[in-house]
Amino acid sequence: MAAESNNKTPMIVNGITIDDTFAEAFGMTGTGIVITADSAKWAMQAAVTMTGFGTSVIGCGAECGIDREMSPDETPDGRPGVRCLIFSFSPDMVAGQLKNRVGQCVLTSPGSACYNGLDAKQKIKLSTGFRYFGDGWQTAKKLGSRRYWRVPVMDGEFIAEDTVGVTTEAVGGGNLLILGKDRAGLLETCEAAVAAIAKVDDVITPFPGGIVRSGSKVGSKYKGVIASTNDAFCPTLRGAVKSELSPDTLAVLEIVIDGLTSKSVADAMRAGLKAVTEVGPKKGVTRVSAGNYGGNLGQHHYHLKELLP
Repeated sequence: MAAESNNKTPMIVNGITIDDTFAEAFGMTGTGIVITADSAKWAMQAAVTMTGFGTSVIGCGAECGIDREMSPDETPDGRPGVRCLIFSFSPDMVAGQLKNRVGQCVLTSPGSACYNGLDAKQKIKLSTGFRYFGDGWQTAKKLGSRRYWRVPVMDGEFIAEDTVGVTTEAVGGGNLLILGKDRAGLLETCEAAVAAIAKVDDVITPFPGGIVRSGSKVGSKYKGVIASTNDAFCPTLRGAVKSELSPDTLAVLEIVIDGLTSKSVADAMRAGLKAVTEVGPKKGVTRVSAGNYGGNLGQHHYHLKELLP
């Protein structure tokens, strides 16, 4: 995502320059599911597999990640669990992603079960697809207002809820651009920021380890390519393009945040920004910026100066 150049005065916090700019994010549709298993290890295995290949809605169809681990007293069946979040452009697209991901990655995982992880008035089907794997032997049971499916599998039964809540008030694309003069130190600082963000409920950082090096801008010189490298922030292109980088910047990494609410995205950005400034410049980080499109495309704007601790 490209960051808009401006002449506003940056702030200095604990030796880190904070650009006077904003992250521009977009409305999305989001849902949450709870995956349980006989052990925390296998609940996490199913969750990691289910959320794989979910970095960008553009290329993956959805942006997916793990919100948090859950203790047995928090889950519907009293077993260890993991809450996962999935985001896409519409309820129908989220439902299609659930059908494929749950059917291929949770149904198949030993001892797993799958439940609604978002209380919301609007619902989408979770059971579309996987219940037919039962080949007529599947059964449904209603407990209170919630309906569950039991599908026979070789280790017993796969139990999953019929529907899950969905929200169209989710936000995708909150972000922090973190610049540094030492690549290893920059990565360590970003890891600290991702760890801080992980403590915020209702958000995910969908890229590998929560960090992306291939920040993008809209459009390309090539027909049909809708996003291409963010050349203004590529150190090797300094001197060939209009660069946003100072001479001592060796690398830039981005943290992208999706959340079920605008507040959760703001809270996550605030936590990440705080973590970066607490580390300070000792790891080589020099500056924090954010990606936007001049405010012309995304409905949600998160100004860094308003998120500072």
